[in-house]
Amino acid sequence: MHKAGDVVIGGIFQIHFFSVFPDMSFTSEPQQPTCHGFDILGFRQAQTMAFAIDEINRNSNLLPNVTLGYILYDNCLKLGIGFRAAMSLVSGQEQQFILDETCVGTPPVIGIVGDSSSTRSIAISSVIGLYRVPMVSYFATCSCLSDRQKFPSFFRTIPSDAFQVRAMIQILNHFGWTWAGLLVSDDDYGLHAARSFQSDLAQSGGGCLAYFEILPWGSDQAELRKIVEVMKKSTARVVIVFAHESHMINLMEEVVRQNVTGLQWMASEAWTAASVLQTPDLMPYLAGTLGIAIRRGEIPGLREFLLQIRPDLHHNNSYGNSIVRVKLFWEYTFQCKFTPPPAGWVKAGGALCTGQEDLKDAKTEFLDVLNLRSEYNVYKAVYALAYALDDMLQCTPGRGPFSGHSCGNLIGLEPWQLVYYLQKVNFITPFGDQVSFDENGDALPIYDIMNWLWLPDGIIQVQNVGEVKKLAFKGEKLTIYEEKIFWNFETKKVNYNFHKTIIWYVIFSLCPPGTRMARRKGEPVCCFDCIPCSDGKISNESDSMECTTCPEDFWSSPQHDHCVPKKTEFLSYHEPLGIGLMVASLLGTCMCAVVLGIFIYHRRTPVVRANNSELSFQLLLSLKLCFLCSLLFIGRPRLWTCQLRHAAFGISFVLSISCILVKTMVVLAVFKASKPGGGANLKWFGVLQQRGTVIVLTSIQAAICTAWIVSASPVPHKNTQYHNDKIVYECIVGSTVGFAVLLGYIGLLAILSFLIAFIARNLPDSFNEAKLITFSMLIFCAVWVAFVPAYISSPGKYADAVEVFAILASSFGLLGALFGPKCYIILLRPERNTKKAIMGRNIQSQ
Repeated sequence: MHKAGDVVIGGIFQIHFFSVFPDMSFTSEPQQPTCHGFDILGFRQAQTMAFAIDEINRNSNLLPNVTLGYILYDNCLKLGIGFRAAMSLVSGQEQQFILDETCVGTPPVIGIVGDSSSTRSIAISSVIGLYRVPMVSYFATCSCLSDRQKFPSFFRTIPSDAFQVRAMIQILNHFGWTWAGLLVSDDDYGLHAARSFQSDLAQSGGGCLAYFEILPWGSDQAELRKIVEVMKKSTARVVIVFAHESHMINLMEEVVRQNVTGLQWMASEAWTAASVLQTPDLMPYLAGTLGIAIRRGEIPGLREFLLQIRPDLHHNNSYGNSIVRVKLFWEYTFQCKFTPPPAGWVKAGGALCTGQEDLKDAKTEFLDVLNLRSEYNVYKAVYALAYALDDMLQCTPGRGPFSGHSCGNLIGLEPWQLVYYLQKVNFITPFGDQVSFDENGDALPIYDIMNWLWLPDGIIQVQNVGEVKKLAFKGEKLTIYEEKIFWNFETKKVNYNFHKTIIWYVIFSLCPPGTRMARRKGEPVCCFDCIPCSDGKISNESDSMECTTCPEDFWSSPQHDHCVPKKTEFLSYHEPLGIGLMVASLLGTCMCAVVLGIFIYHRRTPVVRANNSELSFQLLLSLKLCFLCSLLFIGRPRLWTCQLRHAAFGISFVLSISCILVKTMVVLAVFKASKPGGGANLKWFGVLQQRGTVIVLTSIQAAICTAWIVSASPVPHKNTQYHNDKIVYECIVGSTVGFAVLLGYIGLLAILSFLIAFIARNLPDSFNEAKLITFSMLIFCAVWVAFVPAYISSPGKYADAVEVFAILASSFGLLGALFGPKCYIILLRPERNTKKAIMGRNIQSQ
């Protein structure tokens, strides 16, 4: 179809469904492809463009003194034909025909309205975009076309699939449908929509896909059977389809064959209003379908314009070869044939077309102007080009936007100049919708939400139940009138039973605090398990993907939903073990005090005097210190207690062992002095010598402790190696060498005392304290030999308990072995506490 004008706008529409390509070899003559299957809605779209241009030409306020013309081509639903049509439009190399009395040939167009397919629009715009020829599509929705680097001159009056996808997800979220299947067509429209849908659904966190299948081109029965079996086996009851109606026809044939009912279909704009699917055979399966539809609009005067279409009128008004298309439309509408009819047509009852039939009496959707959607987008696309051209022509010379502040004009009009103004278009349609383009060439998006209604009397309607649109400054707005929706189920909660039994956590709180989401390998993204956080990690929010580690001094609560301070462990005064050791320590101290009091009270008795009372008093005081030093090992370790406990322990025990060693040496010296010529040995063991020896031996230990504390002091330490959920407070020795020297020195003195006492064990009873010293040293050495491996293998507070036990055991051993027999004689056998009794035993032994 074509019409002459000062400026020509091109258009590409789908007038036929199928095409047959001729032989395109170089040996054959060029031929046009043959198209079949008349598309009445595509024809109405083309007529809408013709009406819009006619309306603009009659409008004195828009493009005054400029007449618009048009050239419209049929793409026959084929990429090759649509691409050839676009190249013909922009190159002006089509076959010649007379436009007016002076011009011969087809002038290039300033812009193209089309195409109806994303795939064809991508191919066409990729080429004409190199020359900045503007192209305004009324039906191509692929989000990829928003790429301004690849498609610099592409615009559209239909929303991008990116917005359609977001609208779909908003509807899913509105009804709480979080488990759905996705079907898409095997083309740019379907594949890009699938990519956007999967990405946006994952980001929204409102649900996920049970399956994702690609619908094949044509009727591939094996592939369709496989897809429907997946739908049938899946527990998802919501099915979202981004495909054209031709794909849906093939799919629904297989759905009916396998009798898959109980599905809630969600339709993309490509098939929401497909009347070919709204049949009594399919409604048991498709009733209640919710879909996204192109914004419905009203075009005043269009019906009257369409009623003027007649084969003879088009021919008489010089509409060129459009008479062929009009005749096809006429035959399709009235089910008749122009002469000459096919053989047997009349005999079979077919009517002949006269051209005088009345369109008003025809039952056709061609005249249904109350439900204009794609036509409304065509109308807006034509007006967008017209307003852009009008803005350009109103430019004031010297104030223009181009080089040197120049303006565009009809004589030297360049397509890229129109692209500049098209980007700034902003007008209001008679229906009240604002039309403008963003930086990507996308119009301000708005969709109607449609519902397929199946009434009891069999009437099928597609009703508007809401809308979703993007506001200029306030984001997106979804409006749904739920009371108007027809559901093909007893309840609209189509996924209720499934959610409750299989993945109920998808609707309610997915994974509660204290757990994390772990995807199941090989299953859809929505299939996951709630794994409890491991010890020491928490998740304090629902649906956490990871568990976070608690700080060093904290541990996870039993529910793993928050961190709590770690339990602390040390040998405490408040626990039974600490209380028991403290009581034993105080008991030993008291016993030392009692024994000391007994010895002081009976200091003049032979037993006390015969056993070197001064060294005995010193030994009792040192044992008392040994008992008391064990208290430093109980309680929370501090710096001063860590430093003092080992120093006090080492010095106290060296003082005790030194007293025992000197006493043993004195016993041996006294025995030798009792023999003829042995009195000279006693001068080396006087009171001063005894005191000096004890002080010197103790000072060596004090020096060792001082050097240890100065070089590598014991310090408190928070140990987390024994228990992850506990902090064990302990004293680390600082220098293992210092601690070993301290114990080694005590052991050396103890062994030396044991050896000397062992040598003197057979001395006469009156002087023989060596047996008691030998036995006490044997106990002492046994305790500390057992202490070393027990200390090394005991963790935390038990190491301190072992050391305290060793101190108390050795101290009680020394106290009992050395002073027990003497207290027995003093308190219970006073008749033996006499000089005569002691000397008598000596005489008997001699």
